[in-house]
Amino acid sequence: MGPDEITGMNEDVREWPLSTREWVARRSAPRILLGEDQPEMRKLLRRALVRRGYDVVEAPDGPGLVKALVDGLLAQQTQVPDLIITDVRMPGFSGIEVLARLRREGWTTPVVLITAFGDAQLHQEAELLGAARVLNKPFAMEDLCEVVERLVPLPR
Repeated sequence: MGPDEITGMNEDVREWPLSTREWVARRSAPRILLGEDQPEMRKLLRRALVRRGYDVVEAPDGPGLVKALVDGLLAQQTQVPDLIITDVRMPGFSGIEVLARLRREGWTTPVVLITAFGDAQLHQEAELLGAARVLNKPFAMEDLCEVVERLVPLPR
C-alpha cells in the first residue's frame, strides 16, 4: 500500500512524483510559503529551510504569492502554509500589501518580512499589521532560521 492509497489522493493531483520517504517527510514538515523575487536569494533561503526540515513552496513575486495561497486553499486536500516569509519589495504586490490583505481577511498565519529597505516607518507599519518579524537584508541565515524555528517548531 503506497502513500496515495493511504490518503486517497490520486496520481494526477501530486505536484511531482514523490518517493515514500519524501511523502512522509513532506506530510509531517511545517509548510513555509516563500515569496522572493530574486532567484538567487530565493534559492538560498529555500535550501536553508529545506535542510532544516521544512516544506517550502516558492513564489517569484506578489501575484505568485497570492496564487500559491489560493492554490493551497483550493487543493483537493487544503494546504495552508504554517508560515509566510516574503520580501517587502516585489513586482505585483509588495509583502506589506499581501500581509495587509491577509489580516483584513482574518488570516493569523505568521508572516516574516525581509527587506533591504527597512526604515523605521516600514518596521512600524509591519508591526501594526501584525508581522511576526522584519529582517533587514543582509541578515545571517542563522537568524532567519532561529526566527522560523521559534514560530513553527519542527515536529520531534
